[in-house]
Amino acid sequence: MAESLAPNASLTAVARRHGIGTGLLYAWRHQLLGRRTGESACFASVDLLSEPRRLAAPDTAASTQRSGLIEIVLPGGISVRVDVQVDDRALRRVLAALRG
Repeated sequence: MAESLAPNASLTAVARRHGIGTGLLYAWRHQLLGRRTGESACFASVDLLSEPRRLAAPDTAASTQRSGLIEIVLPGGISVRVDVQVDDRALRRVLAALRG
């Protein structure tokens, strides 16, 4: 957004450089400048890394030692793992959402 607000900035070039549509950039600018609601929007500054961070694989030895571990495999290969301390109402909502 800061780049698009620079004097003489080409919005088309800024959008193209960052792989977004010009309509999205215009919408963000309007939100930032408060032209839609009369209030200015807040945006967080974000720095992008060239390589995404990889999460460490879970320790399978530690997870198999927990008592009451349950793995639910849904059609399509989605799996959910819970232990005996799972809230049953929350689990029902998650499973309903995953089933569609």
